[in-house]
Amino acid sequence: VQLVESGGGLVQAGGSLRISCAASGQTFSNYGMGWFRQAPGKEREFVAAISWRSGDNTYYADSVKGRFTISRDNAKNTVYLQLNSLKPEDTAVYYCAASQFSVATSSWGYNYWGQGTQVTVSS
Repeated sequence: VQLVESGGGLVQAGGSLRISCAASGQTFSNYGMGWFRQAPGKEREFVAAISWRSGDNTYYADSVKGRFTISRDNAKNTVYLQLNSLKPEDTAVYYCAASQFSVATSSWGYNYWGQGTQVTVSS
């Protein structure tokens, strides 16, 4: 599976952004999908995950719950992350990942990774 993220950029605190991840190479709906992020000097951390097939189940890190929304469009082989009420501490490189499990909230559960997209939130 090849994953390509897009949509990152610079946004003011309190603003919104939607980042996307386009998948190719395998049947997209057979993969649980997730978003992770890594800020400078910090370890990569889980942000959100959505289950395979119809995406009925979603999971979020406590730090983004209520502000971020993950969704998937299997017809477009794309997973999205809507980021609302952004804070400076959300600044990071955001990575998309695909899992052969139905859903996973830890990086060890993911087999494929994108190259990342930078999100910068100014105060």
